[in-house]
Amino acid sequence: MSKIRKLYYFDKKKTLEMISFLNNDAGNAYINGIMFNPLILLHHLLPLQFKYLPESYVLKNQNEIKGLITVAPNKGRQRKVEIKKLFFEENSYEEASELVQYAVSKYKAMGATSVMVKVDDYLPELLSMFVTKCGFSQISMEKLWRITEFPSHNYDKTEYRHFRNSDAKIIANIYNDSLLPHFRPLLSIEANEFKEDIFKGLSYIDEYKYTIIDKNTHNITGCIIIQTSDNENYVVEVIQNGWAEIDINEVLSFATKKIKRRNKKFGLFVKAKNYTNSGENYNQRFLENNYECIQNQHILTNSSAKVLKVEERTGKYTAISDFCPSSNAMPT
Repeated sequence: MSKIRKLYYFDKKKTLEMISFLNNDAGNAYINGIMFNPLILLHHLLPLQFKYLPESYVLKNQNEIKGLITVAPNKGRQRKVEIKKLFFEENSYEEASELVQYAVSKYKAMGATSVMVKVDDYLPELLSMFVTKCGFSQISMEKLWRITEFPSHNYDKTEYRHFRNSDAKIIANIYNDSLLPHFRPLLSIEANEFKEDIFKGLSYIDEYKYTIIDKNTHNITGCIIIQTSDNENYVVEVIQNGWAEIDINEVLSFATKKIKRRNKKFGLFVKAKNYTNSGENYNQRFLENNYECIQNQHILTNSSAKVLKVEERTGKYTAISDFCPSSNAMPT
């Protein structure tokens, strides 16, 4: 008989065996991030509005771990959560749906208004499971591009500075304005979700943010977000004002230089979101730059809100929002 419970430290060995199909660095980084936080046991006791760390649960049958799910809260008052990772044995969709339904029920009972997940497009059976068995709706897509050659365009240093928490409200407004109108009910965010807090160092993902400034008006026109979970592969996301003229190549050159100060050898990736005004334009630019599209993810949500208008496998499946790169992901 199967049972779902919190992930504990003594599950480490069997959990590592289950996710052994990931490269060692990615697997260890994930496990260390979710298991070795000293506050995780107390964190499970917090109300949803005070949670700030990802929480993980395992499905056990007798003495074997058959599946694992990790759910992370956002920092806004909307109380949204996201399924960050889902692992289960090949073709074991009943166990996978049981884990997902458990997580959805648990967090909605805490007051969550929306549960989101991102599923790679090469996993149609998993996508179908979320829609048909778990009540999720597909709303849009994101693309992740690998930058095959580091950009080296000139840029004006005065147009960039470190993000400040006082910028959060402006950046949130820019992001929400950049969303295509029919996605705003589901995907809009609050200023608190951008603010850096005192628990930043406890996250298993390192994040660096920079504000883009118009040098003529001195107004904020966008934001650069750089994330890494292993200090070897970095994902860049750009938020920009729709009316501002921002050269994405200059922005990526700036991001590259900042990363090089921390690591001389690394893999660089950039994200394009189809549900934003700039999404299709970014995809076209990245294609022209000969970047390699390595990931297409469907965005799904289990929410009471609705979109206003719809527009080589291993022995395990995985649904993840963090990119787990291979060892040869770095530019040559």
